[in-house]
Amino acid sequence: MKTLNTIQKLSKLGKILSKIIFVFCLVGGILCVVGIIGLALIPDGIKLGGVTIRGLIEKNADISVGTCYAAMAVGIVFCAGEAVLCKFAERYFKNELKAGTPFTFDGAKELMRLGILTICIPVGTTIIAEIVYQIMKHSFSDVVGFDLGGSISVGLGIMFIVTSLICRHGAEISQGKTGEE
Repeated sequence: MKTLNTIQKLSKLGKILSKIIFVFCLVGGILCVVGIIGLALIPDGIKLGGVTIRGLIEKNADISVGTCYAAMAVGIVFCAGEAVLCKFAERYFKNELKAGTPFTFDGAKELMRLGILTICIPVGTTIIAEIVYQIMKHSFSDVVGFDLGGSISVGLGIMFIVTSLICRHGAEISQGKTGEE
């Protein structure tokens, strides 16, 4: 029972962290949208003490406006993908806590789906982000390149899939089924 209590505490932590990261992704995505709208609607930028924010970005940070647009557009894609993944993780942890054990057939199926999504969503968002980046690069003449491939977590997805099989086996054992049936 001590191990099950530890698993339940980790599931509570996973649920909380999933919610927190989901909120961060929402805030990040919204800020990217606000940034794009702000750059588009206020071409000269907001003035603070005679200096525009746009001027600070272009001169002090040495980043072009086109690069800002591209970075924010790509940021929206990655934030959206991660938010979706966090919702699936939160749902898994919520259902696992409700069941009281990870060794259920439904929980194993849900963990398998989470593993597959942990692989597929980052791959999909990276592809979409690359497409968005290429569109932005062709729309603006001064967009510099940046790395988009750092968020693919195939290893974590495979770990979830293997763990789901272990949980399914535990569910089979708890229901008295053997592998020979």
